Amino acid sequence: MAEAAVATEAWEPKILAIVCTWCTYAGADLAGISRIQYPPNVRIVRVPCTGRINPFYVVKALQEGADGVLISGCHPGECHYLTGNLSARRKFALLKSFLEYVGVEADRTTFTWVSASEGDRFAQVIRGVTDKVKKLGPGTRLVKQVGEPVTAVV
Repeated sequence: MAEAAVATEAWEPKILAIVCTWCTYAGADLAGISRIQYPPNVRIVRVPCTGRINPFYVVKALQEGADGVLISGCHPGECHYLTGNLSARRKFALLKSFLEYVGVEADRTTFTWVSASEGDRFAQVIRGVTDKVKKLGPGTRLVKQVGEPVTAVV
């Protein structure tokens, strides 16, 4: 029992952030330049537009061991590609419903908007996502187990 408590305390969530290069990535850059502190649990992947994110990327991240996934782009009306962020919001709503249907907790995935001038907001979002995922514990629902045979669920 004591070993489990120690193991839980040592656990830190791995969070993948897939962000728009024009707004959220610039906001993350501003947070770094401004020396605003946020948890180091996040790994950022920038994409030209959140509208180009294939929802399978989120599922694959959860399968490969990410405990949480954040998707963040430009605010509505500020997308460099006009409607990419709105397309991303629609895709993410469907994906979130699907993930909840298969048993993945809703707080493991987050969709938000952060502009290039919101370094404080970026740090606040990362803190919020990290806290939510820490409360959930390690993600186990979609994680692939290497070496185990696939069994059918009846």
